[in-house]
Amino acid sequence: MELNDKVADFTLQNDEGNMVSLSDFAGQPVVLFFYPRANTPGCTIEACGFRDQLKKLQAAGAVVLGISRDTVAAQAKFKARYELTYPLLADYEEKVCKQFDVLKEKNMYGKKVWGIVRTTFLIGPDQTLVHVFPKVKPEGHAEEVLALLKEWKKSHK
Repeated sequence: MELNDKVADFTLQNDEGNMVSLSDFAGQPVVLFFYPRANTPGCTIEACGFRDQLKKLQAAGAVVLGISRDTVAAQAKFKARYELTYPLLADYEEKVCKQFDVLKEKNMYGKKVWGIVRTTFLIGPDQTLVHVFPKVKPEGHAEEVLALLKEWKKSHK
């Protein structure tokens, strides 16, 4: 997927078990962040960062969606534990992870495993890919996304 490409629609269950599609948010920018696993340290920092910046991201017109390979139940526990106020999508079949090419071989404690490489995509209101944040560092990432979103909005008025 290249910048300015149309992002194919997808549908996943959210943390409440409801079906959510990318097309549900047509007309709004979407911040789509992929994280390796709910309730792990880096993912918690990243998810809470988006929680803390959510009002500012919403004021800029954006919707925030988090995706991991966790189950609906695991997403619900993660959301409740950290009072996350945006949908978490369960991609336990890895369909959307494969669509966005975020599954990579990683080295975990000397073992090779396949997992999500922390990546964020900014998708425009017309469902085109605006920006990719590869290999995200959790600390300060939500602020980085907000700054880019504001700049992008200025140039697309």
